[in-house]
Amino acid sequence: MAAANGLAHASAKKPLFTFGIIADVQYADIPDGCSFLGVPRYYRHSISVLQRAVSTWNEQGNINFSINFGDTIDGFCPKDKSLWAMQKVIDEFEKFDGPTYHMFGNHCLYNLPRSKLVALLKMPTDSDRAYYDFSPCPEYRFVVLDAYDFSALGWPHDHPVTAAALKLLDEKNPNTDKNSPDGLFGVDRRFVKFNGAVGKEQLSWLNDVLQDASDRRQNVILCSHLPMDPGAVYPAALMWNYDEVMSIVRRYNCVRACFAGHDHKGGYSVDSHGVHHRTLEAALECPPGTSAFGRIEAYPDKLLLVGSDGMADTEMCFRSSDRAAL
Repeated sequence: MAAANGLAHASAKKPLFTFGIIADVQYADIPDGCSFLGVPRYYRHSISVLQRAVSTWNEQGNINFSINFGDTIDGFCPKDKSLWAMQKVIDEFEKFDGPTYHMFGNHCLYNLPRSKLVALLKMPTDSDRAYYDFSPCPEYRFVVLDAYDFSALGWPHDHPVTAAALKLLDEKNPNTDKNSPDGLFGVDRRFVKFNGAVGKEQLSWLNDVLQDASDRRQNVILCSHLPMDPGAVYPAALMWNYDEVMSIVRRYNCVRACFAGHDHKGGYSVDSHGVHHRTLEAALECPPGTSAFGRIEAYPDKLLLVGSDGMADTEMCFRSSDRAAL
């Protein structure tokens, strides 16, 4: 699991760049509540966590950009306030002295259609698609995935994707309530309605991006709302087709880390191919006065996550064999 907060070692070298991270703000102007597991959720306080994050990043002065890992507002947000709540959170992100790269999660899609979200979150795409890549320096490439490209959420009820996703859930999950993993075991517990998958067109695009990054000898960081390694997440929070995504990743030798949100307690693993998987702790579950956000320093040979009190520090060193292959 992730190192205890405060234990990651600072580097004597200057990072190539540094970026801010936050996940699962899930803001709503409603009283505090609990998850289905009974974990307290602080819907109004979560925006205070974001405000502290933005203030801290601005004060540090060396944060080049930030990444929001989705679930920006909560599914319990009153639907007539969805647009207001989303804009309120976006306004806080826009106080950051740099660009923020967004993705959406299941809670965003409970509130607003995906086409509306792409526009609101100003995703840097040339269409309504919600996946994209960017390069902050020649040595690194970021790939932001749309984990709900193939999903029963966010598409119109009569859309072919909705029908196909519901058919898959009927085949994989015998429960009447498709949000319940009861009776499913191991990684099969991922086949619940609040998860989703990367679609075929996006998989092809991912392959092309990784091929190009490999040719350019770049280190790649994959970002997704849904985690993609069973070692870093509770099984019911895994991406439906994480195995397909990772099979593409393993064709190349350029992906160093996969970051995700969704599973609020967080997690960390290194898979058999040396890829680091870091699931980020949620802002939503921070009691008043506490926070969960961080910054990541990127070096030629490692990533160093320096977290606030609720987000564990994590040092992710690249294998020397991987670096030699680039």
